[in-house]
Amino acid sequence: MIIAKTARKLTHAVLTADIVNSTKLDRVMGKALLKELEKILKPYKFEFYRGDSFQAYMKEPEKSLQVALLCRTAAISMTAGEGDVPISDLKISIGLGSVSGPVRTLGTAKGEAFLLSGRSMDYMQSTGRRLSVVASNDVAEIGFEVIADFMDAICKKMTAKQAEAIYGLLKGRTQQQLAQDLEKSKSTVSQLVGSGGWPEIERLLRQYEYLIKHLP
Repeated sequence: MIIAKTARKLTHAVLTADIVNSTKLDRVMGKALLKELEKILKPYKFEFYRGDSFQAYMKEPEKSLQVALLCRTAAISMTAGEGDVPISDLKISIGLGSVSGPVRTLGTAKGEAFLLSGRSMDYMQSTGRRLSVVASNDVAEIGFEVIADFMDAICKKMTAKQAEAIYGLLKGRTQQQLAQDLEKSKSTVSQLVGSGGWPEIERLLRQYEYLIKHLP
């Protein structure tokens, strides 16, 4: 989805997100998920609204995809249903670009990053996509779209157990540490992260960061 036609360096990121199937979560599960999302977003300026949506602003756009993936794997891992099939997920739109002046409150903030994120989220409502990256730099736009589509496909196939293991790796835990945390063998953890797409995820995150840092 190409919205912008400019070639400026991407200096800010805005995440706009909705919790998928929030009405199907019981009170305890829903409250726990919101608490975990708040922990992930704590280093950034963020606001929840309508109970099942949030927006977050980041000054380090190269980390925006990792934060989005942390939020998605948290939701997938914490809402296991029958057969380890997750009940919930997140739909996230990342807008990359400039902002207008200092961001004091997200509700009144303006700029390319906010505009692109909001527009893309509106567009996603009519599609099956749960991850979108749009930018004010059309040189990188196609690359971001390919990365987002590939990452989205990986997330949609994750079981709750796979997402739990990948969530730990995204937070900086080693597989050995995860085995202890989850009380599983190292071979089981290795199988979970492998089948969950961790090698591909690592590569996509590196490509995403490289693309943002090396834009003209």
